[in-house]
Amino acid sequence: MVEAKYLSMKYEKGGHYALENISFHIDRGEFVFIVGSSGAGKSTILKLIIREVKPTDGVLKIFGRDVARLPRHRLPYLRRNIGMVFQDFRLMEERTAYDNVAFAMVVTGSSRREIRKRVPHVLGLVGLHDKAKTRVRDLSGGELQRVGLARAIVNRPAMIIADEPTGNLDPGTTLDIMNLLRSINLRGTTVLVATHNREIVDRFKKRVLYLENGKLIGDEQKGIYAHVH
Repeated sequence: MVEAKYLSMKYEKGGHYALENISFHIDRGEFVFIVGSSGAGKSTILKLIIREVKPTDGVLKIFGRDVARLPRHRLPYLRRNIGMVFQDFRLMEERTAYDNVAFAMVVTGSSRREIRKRVPHVLGLVGLHDKAKTRVRDLSGGELQRVGLARAIVNRPAMIIADEPTGNLDPGTTLDIMNLLRSINLRGTTVLVATHNREIVDRFKKRVLYLENGKLIGDEQKGIYAHVH
């Protein structure tokens, strides 16, 4: 699913490494936390996976393809198979929850019939079937993140990537969102969560990749947050 070999990333020539010489692989159906303090390289890994940036050195393969060599016209195909969940939601505030989720299907060329069938189903999965017609700006933070999750899974991607998905949420809502991600994972979707939420990592006992100053300093099954100071 994800295979990194001696992966390095510098944003500027002569600058310091955001990621330095890291290697790991993630199999289909895994649930993996990427942890580390701010600036450790968590977001850089996610940007590389969706080919927002290209690695300076090393190889990153997603679904068996070297992303750095992927021609531009293949990028939509790559990203269609990856659902993104953001800390700041990135939703259209004046549109309804339904419209926000439907839009993710429109851009991939889904038919109206598919959209009418799939969007209510997915809103139901994340517990928002009664909020479909509510404008996004009238929803709570937890509800906004549920809309973000629904949008991420509506096209049935092979992988979900969540960048600090609970960063702006209270502890109860955080647990709800993480339980939703776990249930999505149990249906077979690979889930990657970049976070510095110690309680969540310790509670869920999933595989943990530990980053520090751009280096991979640990990789543990059923890990806890203990490595990172």
